[in-house]
Amino acid sequence: MSTFQLLLFLISAVVFYLFFKQLFSSSYPKRGVDFDAKKDDEQIGGVTERNKTFSEAQPQVSRIEQLMKMADTAIEKEDYLEADKALTSANIIEPDNTEILLQHGFVLLMLERLEDAKEVYENLLAIDEKEDMAHGALANILHKLGDNEKAKEHHLSAIEFDKNSVPHHFNYANTLYDLDEKEEALKYYKAALALDSTLEEAEKMVKELS
Repeated sequence: MSTFQLLLFLISAVVFYLFFKQLFSSSYPKRGVDFDAKKDDEQIGGVTERNKTFSEAQPQVSRIEQLMKMADTAIEKEDYLEADKALTSANIIEPDNTEILLQHGFVLLMLERLEDAKEVYENLLAIDEKEDMAHGALANILHKLGDNEKAKEHHLSAIEFDKNSVPHHFNYANTLYDLDEKEEALKYYKAALALDSTLEEAEKMVKELS
């Protein structure tokens, strides 16, 4: 692999990293956050809040929720080894949980465990064949592993299931460029740039190939 090809692969990885980091960050609303207990002494069933003499039960956090929180925290710290441990345990408990599989595949990709990540994404797609992010990530992995025909198939599936995804178009263009299919690559660089006019790398490639 040439230096430029390696650069394109790293750019693809960074695009997915930024997406997944936001997707799995702890900034998303937590369970129960929409409920706002504002009533101090409103009567409920004849008993006021002030008159309650019993303590309310605290919500129980499931083991899966604990593990996912551990994984989120580890990912925020870029501690992918700890995230892998948490997600491996979560996957044992709920092997068909697509959220866990999607997150675990990302972590394995960051650890450069490509074969393991490939297996996770394949398992995910067996459960939900329309998960575009799994198709896109699997395509990048297959291209890295040299299975380019299958890589192209998954790139196209990713685009089919999310036609407005900039990473899907850009990463497919990178794969096509690596395979010296430059005319087709130009088409998808243009598509990525049409979706995001601020994407400098796509603009650079359009100028180079035009």
